[in-house]
Amino acid sequence: QVQLVESGGGQVQAGGSLRLSCAGSGGTFRNYAVGWFRRAPGKEREFVAAISGSGSSTYFGDSVKGRFTISRDNNKNTVYLQMNSLKPEDTAVYYCGAIRRASTVTDINQYDYWGQGTQVTVSS
Repeated sequence: QVQLVESGGGQVQAGGSLRLSCAGSGGTFRNYAVGWFRRAPGKEREFVAAISGSGSSTYFGDSVKGRFTISRDNNKNTVYLQMNSLKPEDTAVYYCGAIRRASTVTDINQYDYWGQGTQVTVSS
């Protein structure tokens, strides 16, 4: 059983940056691929980014390509989402998920474990 805790959310002006963290516990973290998803008010949860267990493979949603990066430090059991050039449409609750698989996973339905989410608000 893996527990995930997100942190780093907050309020920022358009064009600014934030770094989200997803801290894992309760399992061998490197055995888990991790993904970030977000849910804006009135919308379905959207795929943002994913990273493989080793960190060697990453994948991004079209809306964040070129602006967001994802990385992990398995010694600290933490995955990071660096968000740059933020836009008001990036406003959402951001969730990290984990699945016991080596490769990246973009399908939300395949994730087994979820954090509680962290709010990101981008003002214009």
